[in-house]
Amino acid sequence: MSQSHASRRTVLASLVTAVAGGPLLTGIAATPAAAAGGDLHTSNSDLYAKAVEGQDFARRYKRHEAFDNDKATTPLPRLTSVLAIHGGGIEMGTSELCLGIAGYRPDTLAPVTTGAPVHDYWMLEGLRSSNNGELHVTASHCDDPVARSMAAGSANVLSLHGCTAAQAGAPTGRPEAVVVGGLNTRFRQLLSAKLSGAGFQVLGGDPEAIDGDLPENICNRTLTGEGGGQLEITTELRQSLFGNFSGASNRAATTNADFWEFANACRDAIAAMEAEQLARKSLFVH
Repeated sequence: MSQSHASRRTVLASLVTAVAGGPLLTGIAATPAAAAGGDLHTSNSDLYAKAVEGQDFARRYKRHEAFDNDKATTPLPRLTSVLAIHGGGIEMGTSELCLGIAGYRPDTLAPVTTGAPVHDYWMLEGLRSSNNGELHVTASHCDDPVARSMAAGSANVLSLHGCTAAQAGAPTGRPEAVVVGGLNTRFRQLLSAKLSGAGFQVLGGDPEAIDGDLPENICNRTLTGEGGGQLEITTELRQSLFGNFSGASNRAATTNADFWEFANACRDAIAAMEAEQLARKSLFVH
């Protein structure tokens, strides 16, 4: 989950005297001094100093090559990055969705469709056989330098999280749901419309503890300053997207038709968002 209800209140109080919400390139907020909610670690930096990479956790990302040797024009920045900051065993299924939405097969990392758009991605994955929840760092405390630089260089960020049906406020008897949040109102609208149209139960940015509306949330640290999008996906919905939900290799190899319906709905929302942004290129002129 992106952060606890209690931690949100704490951070909101600190915002009274803090400058927040602009692109990362204009300034980075100081790393919080205390861990949020039930987190053991105050930041990714703190996690990396205390846990063992390759044993407790892994980081995976892909930044696609950009090349400009034309003296008369300047290319636009990368438009969209997809993040799973609580991947692997922390919030299971989010790593695989991150890859699928970015345009790659979770099991082979091959492009899903030759010639189709692909997006930059970043993920942190819990590798432990148990207690992966101890590796959780709330989204507003994510200070990984690659993740932050990718967000700061992207017009859009889509960040994927896992939550329980109770946290999402899902109705009794229908726990499969996704909460659409983030500060970019238009991106939220597109994500909600595409996911609803694909048959998924979409809940708005409420309850507030998981609506991703803090300016420091990694999904909102975008190039444009307009914020990004966040999906909080219930355990039941994530489970329904795989033939075998246990173990990373099992999940990656058993994505089902609903998985690709979900991923493609998100990709459609991203494509629509990017098309609107390209139609107003002044958005990227500073």
